Formats: sequence, structure tokens, C-alpha cells
Amino acid sequence: MITRLVKLTFLPENTVRFIELFDSIKEKIAAFEGCKRLELQQSKTEPHVFFTISRWESEAALENYRNSELFQSTWTQTKALFDARAEAWTVEKYFDSLTEM
Repeated sequence: MITRLVKLTFLPENTVRFIELFDSIKEKIAAFEGCKRLELQQSKTEPHVFFTISRWESEAALENYRNSELFQSTWTQTKALFDARAEAWTVEKYFDSLTEM
């Protein structure tokens, strides 16, 4: 299992447009083969900055998504709203607490 973290920085005037776009496709992304979890989080101090957090059963599953028509069309629309280049990381779990902190 891998986790994909993506930081997205939008022009402030494009924030609502991005939220509308995400809301229109989130269920399709979450249902994509190999996707185990999808989250969107918004910065409390910079409301035009968002983070997508997705869990994938493997790197191959993530690559299949990244090569899909769904990703290509979504990414094209999303990039047009950016104020800065996206930053992305693929990580594996190192530690999982047994209790909520």
C-alpha cells in the first residue's frame, strides 16, 4: 500500500472552481481500480492551498490511474487553475500509532 500526497496551490479566485471540479469527479477517482482512500484537505492558514491524499494498493495501480483518461482530463482542468506548480510525494507507511494522538 502506498500513499500519494499532492499539494495544490490555486489562484485565490479559482478556489471555488477547483472545489466544484473536485466534487464532480471525486467519486470516480475513489472508485478507480486500486484506489483505497481519497481525501481532500484545505490549509487553515492559506485557503487557496489544498492537499489530496490518496491510498493505492500498489505503485502500478497509481500509474494506471495516472495514465487514464480520467486523470488526464482532470489534471488538464486542474492545472489551468494553479498559482504554483503542484508538489507530489509517494510514501509508504513507516509507523502507525495504536491510539489516536
